[in-house]
Amino acid sequence: MPAPASDRDRVLVLLKRHGWNSTSFQLLEPEFQYWFADDDAAVAYTETRGAWVVGGGPICAEARLAAVSHAFVEHARSRGRRVVFFGVEERLLSAAPLRALEIGQQPWWDPRRWHEVLAARRSLRAQLRRARAKGVSVELLEPERIESAASPLRKEIEALIRAWLASREMPPMAFLVALAPFGHPRERIYVAARAGGTLVGLLVAVPVYDRAGWFFEDLLRDPSAPNGTSELLVDAAMREVASRGSGYVTLGLAPLAGVGGPLELARRMMAGFYSFDGVRAFKAKLGPDGWSPISLAVPADASRWLAIVDALDAFAGGSSVRFGLRAIVRAPSFLLLWTAFAALAWATLLALPFASRWFPSEAARWVWVAFDLAVALGLHRLSRSWSRGLGVTLASLLSLDAVATFAQAAMHNAPRATRPGDWLAIAIGCTAPALVSAILWGGVARHGIK
Repeated sequence: MPAPASDRDRVLVLLKRHGWNSTSFQLLEPEFQYWFADDDAAVAYTETRGAWVVGGGPICAEARLAAVSHAFVEHARSRGRRVVFFGVEERLLSAAPLRALEIGQQPWWDPRRWHEVLAARRSLRAQLRRARAKGVSVELLEPERIESAASPLRKEIEALIRAWLASREMPPMAFLVALAPFGHPRERIYVAARAGGTLVGLLVAVPVYDRAGWFFEDLLRDPSAPNGTSELLVDAAMREVASRGSGYVTLGLAPLAGVGGPLELARRMMAGFYSFDGVRAFKAKLGPDGWSPISLAVPADASRWLAIVDALDAFAGGSSVRFGLRAIVRAPSFLLLWTAFAALAWATLLALPFASRWFPSEAARWVWVAFDLAVALGLHRLSRSWSRGLGVTLASLLSLDAVATFAQAAMHNAPRATRPGDWLAIAIGCTAPALVSAILWGGVARHGIK
């Protein structure tokens, strides 16, 4: 349940006093609930199954971090809830007796030294020149032009957001990475990039009040934007915040950067859904002054591994399992590639002599072999570059394939099945085309967003 507006106003006041965590401004977003220790301390959290996942640490004076954290943990336990502090920095870990697990690194800059970064990085200067040569220009937007949902500029930004989301392999996430750039616009900095008059990029910076700094929270780029657009936006934003006297900027967490053990394995396994290495590489090429470890933390007697599950549920906006299924049905490119190889392997098996008994005739067998080879080629093509026409064609053909396979299995294969392996082959043959067609229809829906 969203917190009352009055509570959100109270939190904004506290943030202006004590907002030190780089993600602290995000605690004003709608999914957060609030617990107030008193008039000068609060904790922002989101509720998952059995847990309260806190965004960073308590919003309070540094000297009170341990006491407020302990009070909140006790309050949660009285309600039968676990507590996870996600996205915490060393300041909280030094103050409170919590068990921490590093989950990534966060770069930071002194924007007043940005000109030194540019002077030292030839490749970065080249990207800026490339974008300008392609006609990309940047401008600082007045927040007043964005406040109204009916404003033309806001509608342009919303169209850019839709295009950006459609280009992502993963569905939109919640918690600290929810895309909500319009809340409290007068507190934010908006930098837009245009090419030929069209909005092709947007950077949204939010304040980190207690550090007199800024978090470049959202960096959106249209898939068709010229190379260097993102770097041009960062350059303009760095110059703007430096002109305001700020000494701190971050681009936020590079998740699972620098981790080892099971988390490193998770990073490798999930690389198809999220470019962990690419995110870190982009931030690194901008020449940060340093990297800070970012951690997940729990009370001393709690499990950090259970806390990871709780945090994943928070980012999923509910069940991480359902989120994973939604991600699969967006037809991510790596999954299309794997499916192409699976279709090729299946066609090879059907071409072998032992497979003859599964078909009413040799002609039927070779038709299926040819069809599966064509599907494998089509899926491989889609994994490299999405084509709406090819996606719709393959999805339609595989939907018909699922019906035809089920009919053949019922009339020809099931009466001849005598062993468990026979039934397994029938199950795979019937399930695979239905599953792949569902994935492709999901891809059609995703890429059809305009």
